[in-house]
Amino acid sequence: MGQIESIIGNGKAKSVVESIARGIFTVCAVMAIVAVASITLYMFLKGTPAFAKVGVFNILFGTDWKPTASEPAYGILFIILTSIVGTSLAIILGVPIGLLTAVFLTEVSEKHLSAVVQPAVELLAAIPSVIYGLLGAMLLNPLLFKLEKMVFQGSSTHQFTGGANLLSAVIVLAIMILPTVINMSVSAIKAVPVQLRSASLALGATKIQTIFKVTIPAAKSGIITGIVLGIGRALGEAMAINMVAGGSVNMPLPFNSVRFLTTQLVSEMSYSEGLHRQVLFSVGLVLFVFIMAINLIIMRIEKKGEQADE
Repeated sequence: MGQIESIIGNGKAKSVVESIARGIFTVCAVMAIVAVASITLYMFLKGTPAFAKVGVFNILFGTDWKPTASEPAYGILFIILTSIVGTSLAIILGVPIGLLTAVFLTEVSEKHLSAVVQPAVELLAAIPSVIYGLLGAMLLNPLLFKLEKMVFQGSSTHQFTGGANLLSAVIVLAIMILPTVINMSVSAIKAVPVQLRSASLALGATKIQTIFKVTIPAAKSGIITGIVLGIGRALGEAMAINMVAGGSVNMPLPFNSVRFLTTQLVSEMSYSEGLHRQVLFSVGLVLFVFIMAINLIIMRIEKKGEQADE
């Protein structure tokens, strides 16, 4: 009888704990939803008035940015294009390097070598972005300036940038996304069951064939997540890019001084006022929508891939 009462008592205690835990989880989920909704609402409330005053076409498709001129112009087309081109090139450069590094660490290298390289990669993620910018300005910009002088030697039309240009920004961004892509890819590849590799090798596939035909496809969900986070890091970076990109509003060509959406906010928000400040909030809204759209597109692609596998 005593045991039955004990069991009933323990059941009641577990029920209370379960209810409390469920309540805590619900509150956390609601807070996350409210936070996202609040940020979205705030960005639209602060970012849309300038579109009504200046005009959607004038802001999004204008090429002149002269907010303090006697006749102000607020065109951000070149800034949008710079963010798209710069981020795309950084992803094209950084993702293959990051993925191949992850494959090396998990499938190719010896354990003692991996034990040295893996912490070094993780350390890269802990380095502040301003340090990347400082190293880029001190080491990368002078090298690219030498290359720029070689490419445009004798040119009377090119405006020399001192190496602070789009190419420098792309290289710095590609390096900065490496830790994210590598760490996520390593975790995804390690999670692939050993039986899949063994079955592939037993059927006569080589180790390289197994890696690229079995292991990577099986780990693609985690790898895509790493790419998404890398894109977010590249799009959201401001400080390092502000130090190496030059900061001028130009067409995004390799040796042009350029300005990204994030650096636009960093450069001018501190002294802006009135309509100028409202347009900067519109720039932030464009960046916000841009990031959300990319995430939704990649999530849709990933979902279609999973459905195709099923």
